[in-house]
Amino acid sequence: MFFQFEADFVESLRCIPMQVRLKLDTCGVKLKLHHWHEFSQTEREELVKKPCETSEEAKAYKEYLQTLVVSHTGSPAKELEIDPNPPWLNSNAIPEQLQTKASEFNLTITEQQWKQLTPLQRFALIKLSRPSHENKNFYPALEEFGLTDNA
Repeated sequence: MFFQFEADFVESLRCIPMQVRLKLDTCGVKLKLHHWHEFSQTEREELVKKPCETSEEAKAYKEYLQTLVVSHTGSPAKELEIDPNPPWLNSNAIPEQLQTKASEFNLTITEQQWKQLTPLQRFALIKLSRPSHENKNFYPALEEFGLTDNA
């Protein structure tokens, strides 16, 4: 599943889509954009399709991904610690940075709204609200997820 705010690049997969970024966090790999650009279109599509929800799937995803990275670049991608309780899986607590970013648009995300989002939607909002991220898609994501109606 791709989001509308990703529409300008999903056909070519020139950027790493949110669903793959979620899988990267799930399996603990720091994939850089230059790694992604080394992959063929078929390899990128496989990374989109390949499951990564259970611990077994995450392990297999990581192994597949690292094999691709090594085959294209000669060395593996950096590995990251996997958060055992990622904030996007907690439907009861809205991260402060997310509320801060939403307040820049005079919006507040309610607990009820947060609970109704899918983990992938919550993940996207968390990633898009980070200070280090280019945030041009934050507001389009809020709109797409139906969170701009409470202003």
